[in-house]
Amino acid sequence: MPGVKIVMPSTPFDAKGLMLSAISDNNPVLIFEHRWLMKKDGLVPEGIYKVPIGKGIYRRRGGDLTIVGASHAIELGLTAANKLAAEGIEADVIDLRTLKPMDVDIIEESLRKTGRLLVVDTGWAMGGVCAEVGCLAAERWLDYLKAPVRRIGLPDVPTPAGFTLEQFYYPDVERISGAIRDLVRARSTVSVP
Repeated sequence: MPGVKIVMPSTPFDAKGLMLSAISDNNPVLIFEHRWLMKKDGLVPEGIYKVPIGKGIYRRRGGDLTIVGASHAIELGLTAANKLAAEGIEADVIDLRTLKPMDVDIIEESLRKTGRLLVVDTGWAMGGVCAEVGCLAAERWLDYLKAPVRRIGLPDVPTPAGFTLEQFYYPDVERISGAIRDLVRARSTVSVP
């Protein structure tokens, strides 16, 4: 919907700062907080501060690939990136914080350097953050890509109710780590006609 802003914090600090920015914004702002953010510890200053709407942030720097996401998905991506650093794989991890407006400049800056893009989301891969960022990469940054864009999100099926099925349904660190390894090993396969 044009005119509506959407924020998705991934840390307690951002949750408060984005909420205060949303309150002072003259436009409608939707705030989506992942349920697991409620259990997360983190520094939250007592005073008033604002996290700017529309500005992403690097949570980690590296040169082998770019991981983009928001909310709880970026915590999973960051955990996977930190784990794979022991294997010599260094990733830029970008927390979008805001889906609309989206900070496309930070994605372009990183992708220009790394040439590989993994989009992570705890929502459905089809028609969500994964699809939007992947489409932007194809439309705007195809020349930078050394490998096809990968995305890790929910499959296009209803959410299961049982523990066993949930293990195959939700994104996790192992699935993200596997996608990172595949992306880094991929040769430069993207070509522009």
